[in-house]
Amino acid sequence: MLAGRFPSERSRLLPLMERGIDVSATPRNSATGRLCSALTAVLSLLAAVLLCAPTASARTEAVPAATLTEVTGFGTNPSNLQMYLYVPANVSPHPAVVVAVHYCTGSGPAMYNGTEWARLADTHGFVVIYPSVTRASKCFDVSSPQALKRGGGSDPVGIKSMIDWTVRTYSADTARIYATGNSSGAMMTNVLLGDYPDVFAAGAAFAGVPFGCFATTDGSEWNSACAGGTIIRTPQEWGNLVRAAYPGYTGPRPRMQVWHGTEDDVLRYPNFGEEIKQWTNVLGVGQTPAATDSPVSGWTRTRYGATGDRAPVEAVSLRGVGHNAYGAGMAARALTFFGLDGGGPAPQPEPGACKVTATTNAWSTGLTASVTVTNTGTSAINGWRLAFTLPGGQSITGGWGATYTPSSGAVTATNVSYNGTIAPNASVGIGYQANHGGNSAAPSGFTLNGKACTAG
Repeated sequence: MLAGRFPSERSRLLPLMERGIDVSATPRNSATGRLCSALTAVLSLLAAVLLCAPTASARTEAVPAATLTEVTGFGTNPSNLQMYLYVPANVSPHPAVVVAVHYCTGSGPAMYNGTEWARLADTHGFVVIYPSVTRASKCFDVSSPQALKRGGGSDPVGIKSMIDWTVRTYSADTARIYATGNSSGAMMTNVLLGDYPDVFAAGAAFAGVPFGCFATTDGSEWNSACAGGTIIRTPQEWGNLVRAAYPGYTGPRPRMQVWHGTEDDVLRYPNFGEEIKQWTNVLGVGQTPAATDSPVSGWTRTRYGATGDRAPVEAVSLRGVGHNAYGAGMAARALTFFGLDGGGPAPQPEPGACKVTATTNAWSTGLTASVTVTNTGTSAINGWRLAFTLPGGQSITGGWGATYTPSSGAVTATNVSYNGTIAPNASVGIGYQANHGGNSAAPSGFTLNGKACTAG
């Protein structure tokens, strides 16, 4: 992330709690290491290697349990990343996978030693991948055009190969793959969810910036304007950057949890609000929180699109905290957001006081749709965003009564100047024209300002 001419910024991106840690790849249980040493003294060299070797080449056999292990030859790896893997002794039959991405100047082993993810894996049976940068800056590429495109040929491609290797080797659950990281790793979390929305179920980014904010075209890894919090865009503009990473994708998008300290002097606090704008837009939920609370003194947690632990977007503001935002206990809260702590299924958006009816009139390759939104509540709605999902193969070519973005998949219709207020028991009619590839059905899954609507 940082160019060589920015050594001071690079060192400041190293979280304080991580400095001075022994980052060697070692078993978590020191008694295991002593046992291996004793066995080496009495057994043949071959037996010692088999029992104690910390490195594993790509193979169908599992790596040693409860030990951080480097895996080589895991697949396409254009930027020469290293892969470290932690598999708990009680790994689940079809485990979830957490990708834990390190900060600038860090490494996979440092992330293993300095965070709680391995301990949580011991408790819950999931597998942890620790990608590790080998370039001089020890920062992940979150700025190049290659990194900001699916299959573009930089760090995200290597991390995707690590996931594929783990899925093959452990029959991992492809519906439960998650990304998390702090600082440079938080930026990469945003990038991974944008490049590979079909791979990840959710992400948790600690002290990061929005997808595309750090973009450069001159080969530099550092973007001072973004770091300084001066790049401000509309939600739609931020969302478009994410959607452009995988053009044509119309499937579900991963949920996102973001954390940021109000006193962050490296990746400044305005980036927190820009991340919220981006991911609420990408996930088609309103920017007005569905719930706000303070689970810990000094924290303000807002949830968007639902009120439960697995809302589409969750944001935690840390009052008085600097760039070293990640602290003890936060990984467990991210785990709850992921749903890997034994919680139930993700909640649906909270029901709202609205009803939507939608009909289509189709011909060979096109259709028109008429949508009526009714306010069934007792107070007026001032300003509205209607989110819905188009059937596969449909693409909006024009519309009336609202602005529609994007043109396919998860669409958000935003009021225009003359119909932004819907009085109690009143309705507003909107519509659009679309192409279709054979499926001319009406849209579904309506939410109004993040609240689920009754289908008429």
